[in-house]
Amino acid sequence: MNSMGKWIGKTAVVTGASSGIGAAVAEKLVENGLTVVGLARRKERIEELSKQLEGKRGKLYAYRTDVTKEEDILKAFRWTKDNVGPINILVNNAGIARVTSLIDGNYKLWKEVFDTNVLGLCTTTREAVRDMRANNVDGHIIHINSIGGYSIPHIPYLSVYPPSKHALTALTETLRRELNSIGSKIKISSISPGYTATEMLEAAIKGSGLSRCPELEEALKKLPSLQAKDVADSVLYALATPPHVQVHNLIIKPIGEPF
Repeated sequence: MNSMGKWIGKTAVVTGASSGIGAAVAEKLVENGLTVVGLARRKERIEELSKQLEGKRGKLYAYRTDVTKEEDILKAFRWTKDNVGPINILVNNAGIARVTSLIDGNYKLWKEVFDTNVLGLCTTTREAVRDMRANNVDGHIIHINSIGGYSIPHIPYLSVYPPSKHALTALTETLRRELNSIGSKIKISSISPGYTATEMLEAAIKGSGLSRCPELEEALKKLPSLQAKDVADSVLYALATPPHVQVHNLIIKPIGEPF
């Protein structure tokens, strides 16, 4: 029978936990009795959420981390090891988009996307696997992917965002094979939501140095959307599977999504 009970009292690390899907995942895990270390640049946002979750079965800690900086990640994992305990779950949620193009794109914006969505994820995954193996933990690593990791949505100015998520799809399979090759029981799952109503669009526009992007805003306004808690529920589904079951990839889309 599927159950989250096996994770009660265990430690989870969630990246990008200050808003959107990351905050929703952190909240669900705390409600299910886990100790969660939320990583993000906006530490104060995680601390606010932690106060709201006081009295729940688990606990949420905040640690300021920029996942584009390897040293930040190493410090966060050291802090977790020293202050919380062995890591059982890693949810790689940190991800960004930038408003640019390929035909006359901005190198700095391209690099920000790949540094966050690909290299940051590789580094957190490496550190989590190291910790799990050192402590003989049959843990679970979950990548928050996107339907953009499997097809290219007809949305303007996404540029390198879908390619970064295609990389994540390949990284999931590569890690699965590496774990199989060493006989590891660590699970790896990719959760791939369709368009989800979060602060990501606003952050993408602001992070690109723009105040508005009407064409992109209009395209997204016409789309049906998931809520962050819908994606968090799918994370819990993957985590609740029995030891012999691995959700390799789970695609969830809002009804009526055209791609």
